[in-house]
Amino acid sequence: MSVMGGLDLATVQQQESERLLQTYERYPILLTHGRGCYVYDAAGKEYLDLLSGIGVTALGHAHPAITEAIAQQAGRLVHTSNLFYHEFQAELGQKLTKLSGLSRAFFCNSGTEAVEGALKLARAFARAQQPESKRPKWRILAFENSFHGRTYGSVSITATKKYRAPFAPLVPGVGFVKANNGADFDKKFDDSVCAVVVEAIQGEGGIRPVNPEFLRHVREVTRNRGAVLIADEIQSGLGRTGHWFAYQMYDVLPDVVTVAKPLANGLPLGAILVSEPVAAAIHPGMHGTTFGGGPLACAVALKVLETIERQNLPAHNAEVGGYFRSRLEGLKAQHKFVREVRGAGLMLGAQVDTAGRAKAIVKEAMARGVILNRTNDKVLRFLPPFIISQQEIDRAIEVLEGVFGQVEKDHVK
Repeated sequence: MSVMGGLDLATVQQQESERLLQTYERYPILLTHGRGCYVYDAAGKEYLDLLSGIGVTALGHAHPAITEAIAQQAGRLVHTSNLFYHEFQAELGQKLTKLSGLSRAFFCNSGTEAVEGALKLARAFARAQQPESKRPKWRILAFENSFHGRTYGSVSITATKKYRAPFAPLVPGVGFVKANNGADFDKKFDDSVCAVVVEAIQGEGGIRPVNPEFLRHVREVTRNRGAVLIADEIQSGLGRTGHWFAYQMYDVLPDVVTVAKPLANGLPLGAILVSEPVAAAIHPGMHGTTFGGGPLACAVALKVLETIERQNLPAHNAEVGGYFRSRLEGLKAQHKFVREVRGAGLMLGAQVDTAGRAKAIVKEAMARGVILNRTNDKVLRFLPPFIISQQEIDRAIEVLEGVFGQVEKDHVK
């Protein structure tokens, strides 16, 4: 079936194969529109979206308040550059710092750009503390199984070999610590470390929460020894876990926080949230961006946060996420190939026994109208919009029950 412009799936696939860099293994679905927790393809087929653009469309698709905010601001002012003031950056910064417990904000375009800026902040802070030192703090520790982005600095602190190896050698001075292993952390941390980067719940790494005692230990060590603690909240932040930020589950306050994915519900926008001491290490000219924090994206982000607050969606996510997890645990009890269910709120993963089985489940679920994906090869990842209902979760579980049974019947390994 043709869509707008007369193109169909086969035509689009052919054109992309001829003209685009072949960096994506796309699913053979041509999406044309969405509403709420559903998206629709060129043939009109409906899909329940349990992925929300990899954790981005937190308020779902075509949300009336977001659509109105985009239209209004697009008709007024889309871009200014950061050479001028506009009316939304300060208000958005005030909102995010209040929610996070930090002091200042810098706006950029994406999660990976936020991570890049956070690494520069850590190095600048270290140098400001030791301006005369010939060997200032400069090393960075991250964690095994981590994922922080695709640009050069962020991929340098991403542990997974397949993301790193094609681009080696990467940024020097990066070391990786075994997650939840205090002895390994203490062994690898020394006075050359300027920053530790952590995901309170590893996203691409398989929806793996960090141990609370371990994270508190990391916070204590970094605070006492003058290193910056950077929390990557790009996938877990802004209410998804049932808290505004996942680190708040552990009663820990980082020095720097990176956010992005759901911030503007699909418009490119990221942010770095920073404590006052770290912020003092940056002065005009040291960092910048052309597009980051423009009036359109910031106006929409304010509407996103206003809606999340007004509808108390973090509490909703905790409640409905707990229900979703219990239903997934029910599937685990019925199917031995499901090894573990983990996560918090609406950031959930179900680990199965093999990568082949996970791949088959994702494919069959999409054929039956439910979108999810797999991460860390064997983990089924669920990142639905915050507005998902218990009834929609029941619908998803009903489909997954059939999919799991089919995969078992077909003896997929």
